[in-house]
Amino acid sequence: MFSFSEKVYSFHQTPFRQEGILTVAKILMFMAVTLLAATSSIAGDYQYISAEDLMQKIQTNEQGLLLDIQVEAEYSLHHIPGAIATHAYPVKSEEDQAKLGAVLAQVNSNADPVVIVCPRGGGGAKRTYDYLRDQGVDEKRLMILEGGQAKWPY
Repeated sequence: MFSFSEKVYSFHQTPFRQEGILTVAKILMFMAVTLLAATSSIAGDYQYISAEDLMQKIQTNEQGLLLDIQVEAEYSLHHIPGAIATHAYPVKSEEDQAKLGAVLAQVNSNADPVVIVCPRGGGGAKRTYDYLRDQGVDEKRLMILEGGQAKWPY
């Protein structure tokens, strides 16, 4: 005779139950991978450089190309010496992107790092980063100045 506990134990061992658990596990795994991929592509993985680290690189002449996207009025008031002015901010229109396209040959002329300087290091810098990456610039070369020109204390 079977006891109640033996019947329950036997039910959990049926092929139908095991198949169901595997199916649920596969669905959960698929959903987790999909969510991770979507989050990564939406959020974007951007590389940043602090003002302190950039200043050290400038002092040792290892800063690479400083690409400043501030509008002309802001650039005139404050910019990092040696930065290339593109005046491409906010990098939302084809006209803004064309301003970046004008310096693309210079960006591609070597393998130096490219530091993107934006008014505050936010959306415009990310759009510049995305544009350059989409134009074939190696993402390993791209960095955004943390806090942008607004947080540049030097």
